Amino acid sequence: MISQDFVRQSGGFQRSQNRVGNTPSPLHIDLPLLVGVLLLCGFGLFVLNSASDGDQALLRRQATGMAVGLVVMFAVAQFSVHFYRSWSPTMYTGGIAILILVLFIGVETNGARSWLDLPGLPSFQPSELMKFVVPMLVAWYLASRPLPPRFKHLFWSAVMILVPSGLIVVQNDTGTAIMVAMSGIFVVLLAGIRWRIVISGFIALLLASPAWYIFLAQEHQKNRILTFFDPYRDPTGAGYNIIQSQIAIGSGGVYGKGYGNGAQSHLDFIPESNTDFILAVLAEEFGLLGVLFLICLYMFVLVRGFFIAWAARDMYSRLLAGSITLTFFFYVFVNMAMVSGLLPVIGLPLPLISRGGTAIVTLFIGFGLLMSIHTHPRSRVA
Repeated sequence: MISQDFVRQSGGFQRSQNRVGNTPSPLHIDLPLLVGVLLLCGFGLFVLNSASDGDQALLRRQATGMAVGLVVMFAVAQFSVHFYRSWSPTMYTGGIAILILVLFIGVETNGARSWLDLPGLPSFQPSELMKFVVPMLVAWYLASRPLPPRFKHLFWSAVMILVPSGLIVVQNDTGTAIMVAMSGIFVVLLAGIRWRIVISGFIALLLASPAWYIFLAQEHQKNRILTFFDPYRDPTGAGYNIIQSQIAIGSGGVYGKGYGNGAQSHLDFIPESNTDFILAVLAEEFGLLGVLFLICLYMFVLVRGFFIAWAARDMYSRLLAGSITLTFFFYVFVNMAMVSGLLPVIGLPLPLISRGGTAIVTLFIGFGLLMSIHTHPRSRVA
């Protein structure tokens, strides 16, 4: 069974965590996680400055978004995990209602009708928030039931995951829909699902893929799949982005061409060079060593997140912290693989490095939840 050692070990660790000097912060801030996040933010602004050709207005917006995210993170961390557990169903219901509202009055951006622009409020993307609301509800549902989950519990967990994911797919935002679905799936995996169920589900997904491609996939989705297998079938159209990205990554070599000297990005050969394909800019200017440095920063945050999940004080906290950390890993992995040509392009930015607004704030919400899980006293609900 998946993750049974994770569940047992974290349960044992909670009995001994006081002996390792793990004293909660009075401000409910986890210092190692905060340091890792700040280092990523600083490095992100450094890379974005080059990727945007020194656009100071863009940098100010990015820095402002990060500052707002920090404030939100601190605010989220001040509430105990028991608060989030008790409000999980309400937040999920509200999230579904807003996703339905987006279908009627949403604003279309880059082909996706996934933004709300309400009077007196800045425009935002409600689907981003579901990356945390969905795992919160699934963890709430499974934590109070016998583990590993039985078939009926898996069925209802799947419904909780598929409803918001389906609504986001209808908004034509496949990348976010995949992230939302994976955030819920990670909770199910950590709850101890049996291997035969995982393998059966994977086989069923593979068998259903041709039918989805033939009958359900839209034309742009089919082009992405075909381009993934052969970018040179349309080198000046659908395959242009990934071809130029691979050229930039390869030309950077081990040491790179130097800060601000990337020809592919500064001569505008790489579209979306400050969003989805910013890793190509980093690889061209700083080479393999620059990419490895970024990976080390990500690993620092990920290791801390897994530690928080392992040391969590109750099942809900363990499942939620594990899902948040794995979702962050999946975010990083998919973008890096996408830019390198190892996965189809699905429009996911590189966390805390790419330009973004709502996405940055939602990342900080996740970090705030991790800090809440780690720094508050034991939840009243075991």
